[in-house]
Amino acid sequence: MKILVAVLALVALVGEAAGQPPPSLRGRTIAIDPGHNGGNARHAARIARLVDAGTHRKACDTVGARTAAGYPEHAHNLDVALRLAVLLRRAGARVVLTRGTNTGWGPCITRRAAIGNRVRADAAVSIHADGGPAGGRGFHVIHPARIRGLTDDIAAPSYRLALALRRAYRTGTGMPYATYTARAGLSSRSDLGGLNLSDVPKVFLEAGNMRNETDARLLSSSGFRQREANAIARALASYLRAQG
Repeated sequence: MKILVAVLALVALVGEAAGQPPPSLRGRTIAIDPGHNGGNARHAARIARLVDAGTHRKACDTVGARTAAGYPEHAHNLDVALRLAVLLRRAGARVVLTRGTNTGWGPCITRRAAIGNRVRADAAVSIHADGGPAGGRGFHVIHPARIRGLTDDIAAPSYRLALALRRAYRTGTGMPYATYTARAGLSSRSDLGGLNLSDVPKVFLEAGNMRNETDARLLSSSGFRQREANAIARALASYLRAQG
């Protein structure tokens, strides 16, 4: 019996590392938005161009953060997004990414929102890693503030998605809530064009603080990024199952 229990535990660990697919997502469309892009720094003028973010004008995109060792946020974001896409497609979902490579620039925040809108995604998640103070660590989930004529139709479901992601991410990765921003891992914002311009339920994940030594070590780990993807997939499945 002890041998059987040990074998089952090993199988569970292997499955976790490989990324078990969430429950069936057949018929669902999910938009994944890996923040920033590897070529943004080479196209400074293009990404600095101001675009309509709904409540104000804002830069098309930014370069993103990086760890002290030089691991860039844009690489982290895409890696997690691609791992997540595998899990979701394995579960039967239609997955649309705002970018699939790390060599270009943008797309602009307006375009990122438009991609999810065009495919009428059932849910959308933008993947980021923060560049906060070195002494602070942890993750937080950003959901859109209620803005009349912009997000009033998606604010409530986006909040429910944020709750599902906060729960699954903390459980699945062990990453604590951010100690330097947000409140208990959640933040409502009205200044992000990617949320303001979305017509589908959408949240931003700030997966950890790249400028914190402990978080940076985790975010730079391939194994941890798989755990991130697993957690996001479970969150999306939980949210969509509750939506009916």
